[in-house]
Amino acid sequence: FDDTKVVEIEGTVNALQWTNPHIWLQVNVESGGAQTEWSIEGGSPNSLSRQGWRSTTFAPGDAVTVRLNPMKDGTPAGNFIGARFAADGRTIGRWEE
Repeated sequence: FDDTKVVEIEGTVNALQWTNPHIWLQVNVESGGAQTEWSIEGGSPNSLSRQGWRSTTFAPGDAVTVRLNPMKDGTPAGNFIGARFAADGRTIGRWEE
């Protein structure tokens, strides 16, 4: 991950993989008529549960904006920072306006 950069993507949740050692959030992002799936790594289910996350926090079809530290090689993946849900504006993770 490139911890010196923060990228913000907008898309639709494809899946939340609630597995050890780290969760993975899959987000489909549309750009120029093409769709790209981003793979975003988060913390462990145990630590995220203590922060209020559940395996149902992100549901397939949720419209979200996600902030992440991107991969250094430019692949569509990164390390989760925070997210905002389009439906109600609620945020999770580190989200500062």
